[in-house]
Amino acid sequence: MTEIQRPGALYQQVAAAIRAAILSGEFAPDSLLPSEAQLMARYSVSRPTVRNAIAALRAEGLIDVRHGKGSFVRSSGQPTLTLERRISRTTDSKFVMPNGDAWQEAEEPSTYRTRTTKATGRLLGLAEEEAVFGCDRLLIDAATGARAMHRTLIPFEVAEAVPVLADEPCQPPVAIYRVLTQDGHKLWWSETVRARMPLPDERTTLQLPDATPILHVARVAHGADDRPLTLEELRIGADRAELAYRITADKQPARRART
Repeated sequence: MTEIQRPGALYQQVAAAIRAAILSGEFAPDSLLPSEAQLMARYSVSRPTVRNAIAALRAEGLIDVRHGKGSFVRSSGQPTLTLERRISRTTDSKFVMPNGDAWQEAEEPSTYRTRTTKATGRLLGLAEEEAVFGCDRLLIDAATGARAMHRTLIPFEVAEAVPVLADEPCQPPVAIYRVLTQDGHKLWWSETVRARMPLPDERTTLQLPDATPILHVARVAHGADDRPLTLEELRIGADRAELAYRITADKQPARRART
């Protein structure tokens, strides 16, 4: 039996003891925690105290409660999926992205008309409430089971200038890049990544465990004049994926010789 002697609420003391056992390796990653009855006996506390302690550790992200199976120690291993954030172009002017063949559509894409928010408008160089075409995809990686939410936003003014996009805005990103290139745009891309806690619908759709943040990736395709043309947003559980980038050095402009 382990004595609880730390100050604070009793459930917090139990949570601290279990946390210490996890961090010390006594309770290994992916292992099943002792049952409520065993924890009650181990710490000489009531069932509500054990449940409150488990709830606290669950909120911290140390415990994953699987209904009908029990409480498991969350894995501390590497993500199961590495997403290479590169874009390549073939000799026949087609665009290719790594991992592109790995994703399967879990359901039919959804095409709709919407308006920019403060956040999406900033990325697209537009004000709020500007009209855009939207396309939502739910993707799944068959090898790992990882799920991702992908969204493409195309401003009306861009689609009107490229009728193919107005007729069919819900094309795969590489197809959109090719259409824009054929229309005379010389493309380059910028990308930002942030981690945040998921909204309830994101947590449900991505099937995330408790206390799991998501990676929110925003990629903007720009024209030769630096004008934003499209915005792609990718949301995926941070426990399932990591992002990999190839970084090259920019050429510094030549300095003028002093006369």
